[in-house]
Amino acid sequence: MSESNEEMKGNETKQDEPKREKVRVVDISLIKDFPDHPFQVKDDESMAQLVESIRMNGVLNPVISLKIDENHYQLISGHRRKHACILLGIDRIPLIGRELSKEEAIIEMVDSNLQREHILPSEKAKAYKMKMEAMKNQGKRTDLTSTPMAGKSKERETASIIGASNGESGDQVRRYIRLNELTDELLEFVDEGKIGMRPAVELSYLQEEEMRDLVDFIDNEEVFPSHAQTIRMRSLSKDGKLDREAIETIMNEEKPNQKARIKIPMEKIEKYFPVGTSEQKIEETIIKALAMYRQRQKENRDAR
Repeated sequence: MSESNEEMKGNETKQDEPKREKVRVVDISLIKDFPDHPFQVKDDESMAQLVESIRMNGVLNPVISLKIDENHYQLISGHRRKHACILLGIDRIPLIGRELSKEEAIIEMVDSNLQREHILPSEKAKAYKMKMEAMKNQGKRTDLTSTPMAGKSKERETASIIGASNGESGDQVRRYIRLNELTDELLEFVDEGKIGMRPAVELSYLQEEEMRDLVDFIDNEEVFPSHAQTIRMRSLSKDGKLDREAIETIMNEEKPNQKARIKIPMEKIEKYFPVGTSEQKIEETIIKALAMYRQRQKENRDAR
């Protein structure tokens, strides 16, 4: 092979290689947080572990930012790493700056942060809504046929596209987005696992004043609505008949989750579960542990 052919082949190989993004080390003060960032940054056990990792090894993966200009950036991915560096007194961090549209930045921010191990329902609700709106504003086609679809059909298709990249159905994405209609108090109950997804979706159709009346009842009685009860509340709300008295009547009906329950203070068991574990998951784990304990007791008795 001639020298010129070898050079041409070398150039083709270089062209086939993925373009490497430039990593810069910049002052943290030049990096602003993403506006309305839906993912919480908490000083919890997970953050303590990240702080210790960065203390020992430094920031191994550069944060991803939207490049505003040569000296200013808007954080897309890496809010926890940035916060950990601030806690450690580190004032410079490795960064990749990308030139993106507002919509592209939102979509990348949501997609990169949804890879976290523990994500609260409220975080998914806000993130999915942001991505849905960004895709609409971007003018991205979501129909897979040549026939233009009506608004609601297009929204369903967009939800399906969003869900497909996160292992969820389009219907589930739409349920999460509905959670944004809840009051902060009700959304917090969902995050804590005290109200399930489907009951929460039903409650999202209530008027704000009706939701607040329900929260008052929950705070006073420490009782949470079942799915069937929330369906009835939504129906009465639609007819303009859901007042405090109606809420109390529905909530005072005995249901399975109100019968003889054993309450264990969270502070006694929280060390055994990752931060953000739902009450349902905790209950399932405790029941499995008790089943294993009983089986071991039986095996010990049989061995005597």
